[in-house]
Amino acid sequence: MVKIKCICISWFLLASLASCASWQASRPGAPLNLAAFNENGVAVSIVLQVDASGQSWLAATFDPPKGYHVYSKDLPREGIYGEGRPTRLELPAGSTLQAVGALTESADPEVSSMGTDALLVYPAGPVTLSLPVRLPAGSGWAQEALSITYEACSDTTCMTPVVDKLVPVRMPEAGRLNG
Repeated sequence: MVKIKCICISWFLLASLASCASWQASRPGAPLNLAAFNENGVAVSIVLQVDASGQSWLAATFDPPKGYHVYSKDLPREGIYGEGRPTRLELPAGSTLQAVGALTESADPEVSSMGTDALLVYPAGPVTLSLPVRLPAGSGWAQEALSITYEACSDTTCMTPVVDKLVPVRMPEAGRLNG
């Protein structure tokens, strides 16, 4: 039984290393999956992408249940009069990653059918936020954390918001992209 567990663990480690090596060989454009979770009804996946110019991007996709939306990234942290929470992908204090541009969105926000005119939401369905980043120095892998915030609502109900959830990720260092 112990031997079988050791073989399985060894196979898993080799498969993990092979996937890292294959990601490096297939850049640019091939995303590296960093994290995925489902909390309070929303499936969140986070990837690292490198474009043709060598720019690295963190991309988080927020996929709420059918008929639900998430709120605009531009809402204040506490919402509008306590309603809604912004959808955010952020670098926490002390991160070795550096944002080198603004957070962008895959969909234009619209005025919510509920609440004030300032309460902007993305259309029902998934939305992706992207952040251009500079990877940490080095040629190995770095342990990082990303901060995730969102709230999903339908026309009649809201899920409990997720605020500043720290998601651990394993990131390639800058030298790994050049070697």
